[in-house]
Amino acid sequence: MDGTAKLIFVLGGPGAGKGTQCLRIIADYPNFVHLSAGDLLRKERMSGSANGELIQKCIDEGSIVPAEITVALIRQAMREAGWTTKRFLVDGFPRNDDNYLTWFRLSPDVDVEYCLFLDCDPDKMVERIGMRGGTRSDDNPDVVKKRLVTYNEQTRPIIERFEVQGKLLRVDVNGTQDEAYQNTIRGLGLIS
Repeated sequence: MDGTAKLIFVLGGPGAGKGTQCLRIIADYPNFVHLSAGDLLRKERMSGSANGELIQKCIDEGSIVPAEITVALIRQAMREAGWTTKRFLVDGFPRNDDNYLTWFRLSPDVDVEYCLFLDCDPDKMVERIGMRGGTRSDDNPDVVKKRLVTYNEQTRPIIERFEVQGKLLRVDVNGTQDEAYQNTIRGLGLIS
């Protein structure tokens, strides 16, 4: 791969608004590309590929897909979108230590600028998921509970790891979507 790609990981619990905030950023700032690890996995699941069945099982159970699969899908999407010509917002990844270690092992040609952490209270996350109206297979109440447990046990330590490295940008997203967006773009330095 020629050149170094620039990437910002976007993390937060289920329902924190990762996808919502990223979509608003790319609408207002065309130099950003949003890649949702979950969307890439769902697309791959529907493609009928060899990994599709495994991905479906993991999504249904609220467990984490093997890191090598997710890293390969993210890197492929980055290549297709213009490797060095854009800044990438990758939401929902890395979700655990294996994801984190696999990413950095397989992606030395990517500059991870920092991790944007959308900090949201658990009750607010559950409320937001309920408001989505069950549009996703992982939005049913039992899977949501598992996702919150998985997030607290596996993803929170990754957020703490970025913080220790001085690469964590924490943004309060407990307010309205507009308030969360203003906090997010201010945190990214896109407005003062």
